[in-house]
Amino acid sequence: MAYPFLDHEIKRTFKGLPETLPCGSTVISGKVRDIIDLGDTLVISTSDRISAFDKVLSTIPCKGEVLNKVALHWFSRTDDIIPNHIIESVTPRTVAVRKCEMLPVEVVVRGYLTGSAWRDYKAGKSVSGIELPAGMQMNQRFETPLITPSTKAEQGLHDEPISSEEIIRQKLVDPGIWETVQKAAVDLFRRGTEDCVRQGLILVDTKYEFGILNGQVHLVDEVHTPDSSRFWFADSYEQQFKTGNGPHKLDKEYLRQWLIEKGFMGDGKAPDIPDEVRLETARRYVGAYEGITGTTFTPEAGKIDEVAAVNEYVKKQD
Repeated sequence: MAYPFLDHEIKRTFKGLPETLPCGSTVISGKVRDIIDLGDTLVISTSDRISAFDKVLSTIPCKGEVLNKVALHWFSRTDDIIPNHIIESVTPRTVAVRKCEMLPVEVVVRGYLTGSAWRDYKAGKSVSGIELPAGMQMNQRFETPLITPSTKAEQGLHDEPISSEEIIRQKLVDPGIWETVQKAAVDLFRRGTEDCVRQGLILVDTKYEFGILNGQVHLVDEVHTPDSSRFWFADSYEQQFKTGNGPHKLDKEYLRQWLIEKGFMGDGKAPDIPDEVRLETARRYVGAYEGITGTTFTPEAGKIDEVAAVNEYVKKQD
């Protein structure tokens, strides 16, 4: 599908907040997000920067707005399951959130045997300590979704799988809290699956992050976005699986595949990414937004001065 507005947006992609805002607040920049710490509150701005193979490579028009709005969609759809850290939307790319004490593990829920889980299974390994039955096929659906936690690696390193038993044994998370987290993860995945079915999609797997605020578990970071989740088109899955072909995907693998074809997988100098590749990646992000939410994407972020709006919000909090 064509999105004519992207031709205009590509010239004004939002690279991120400056290191210091005019009001004096210091900005901490990650690969994609910029964060302002206001004590009990964080202001999180999602830029248009895109990373692959743990390196920031370029910008993708509308990407930050898409990710922020998809996350807000799901936070709203799941706040009856578990409280989340959202306070309010500041701009189309920026939210104010409650600061939580982050748990030191990520929770990946998998509905299908694919990705790193398939690679481990094929190599004869367990999947985060879970022994799977023999004879399973790539992209096969699990009878019951698996909870496969991973450790949080420092920037530039890869997360490592860890079993629930090891999490408790190493005292990474309190047993009672971990029980709450696992139940919430299953319920969140069920809700996401049900909503995606109505949109003709399969929620294949996804990553959740949790934190503690006032002794209560909260859902934080992002939920069911194209960056944190894998989606397949439901109408073709069965036929593709039966014939041994890969499923039709709704994700950002296009850019990664383009980089691989250019011989780049993280080492050495990355190739320059031409505008036509950036635009195609943007079309896929926008298509993901519309496929996931069932609503038409209309860009709003380019109509405001992002830095000025965030600066004004931060000043009001003093």
